[in-house]
Amino acid sequence: MADPRASTSSSAWRTVDIVVAAVIAVAFGVVFWAWNALWATTSPAFAALPASQYLISGVWLIPAVLGGFVIRKPGAALFCELLAAIVSALIGSQWGLDTVVSGVVQGGGAELVFLLFRYQNWSLWVAALAGVASAAAAWVHDMIVYYPDLGVGGWVVFVPFYLVSAAVIAGIGSYYLTRSLAQTGVLASFPSGRSQSRV
Repeated sequence: MADPRASTSSSAWRTVDIVVAAVIAVAFGVVFWAWNALWATTSPAFAALPASQYLISGVWLIPAVLGGFVIRKPGAALFCELLAAIVSALIGSQWGLDTVVSGVVQGGGAELVFLLFRYQNWSLWVAALAGVASAAAAWVHDMIVYYPDLGVGGWVVFVPFYLVSAAVIAGIGSYYLTRSLAQTGVLASFPSGRSQSRV
């Protein structure tokens, strides 16, 4: 079994790091655009408890965790989430320029977790923790910007839905997506490909 703590030999970004990070970000920027439409369409189904709609919010956090796990360099989580948000905003997001702010907040949350572990621990539980941190940052932003009238009591209702979605979809989902990509050989030039392909 490969050591989940295997890390890159250098924090310097290579051209291939930039290209792959950009591909991940642009691809998910398009996914975001589609997910934004799905979010608007499915809102009536969650009318009884609007907070429960955040069970599907984890998709918006995937680039941060996936980018971090694939690139394994400082700034990858923030870069991927921010660029994906910018692409989504350019294509057309109902949240306008705040989409970009969300990208910074969400990417920053995951980035802090990877920094905490010095970009050396790439285990499943760290992926889940990165997703949760991204969601926690998003929750603070969203509650202040979109639900200011609910107050702290109302905000707390959203917490479990944010965190479960983030841990499962963004965290665990990104971990296994990285592993699947590694097994195809497309990540052979990355430590993530060399380590997880042997797991």
